[in-house]
Amino acid sequence: MPIDAGSLHFAVGPAIALAMVGLIALFLRWAFASPGADRRGEADAGEGLLTPVASLTRRESALALRAVLSDAGIRSTLREPAPHRTDVLVFPEDAPRARELAMSFRRE
Repeated sequence: MPIDAGSLHFAVGPAIALAMVGLIALFLRWAFASPGADRRGEADAGEGLLTPVASLTRRESALALRAVLSDAGIRSTLREPAPHRTDVLVFPEDAPRARELAMSFRRE
């Protein structure tokens, strides 16, 4: 059977395959997107699981504050968002008490 040289029927199969791969990719992006993916950058500090209560320049001071919080029964963790900056984070229900302890904490 002769093939017409001006016909593009040979491109129909690959075009359909590419279109299907694109549709599958869009579906997977929608299906596995995180709930707040469309609002990245709009989140403020109060929306996260942990709340910052102090920001210190020395990691040793942050570790000492964390020990004080631990002695008071407050769970905490550290975050280092930039060089020479360490944040102490606690759960929101412990934040008011942790802030009081952080204010009375002597920074050296």
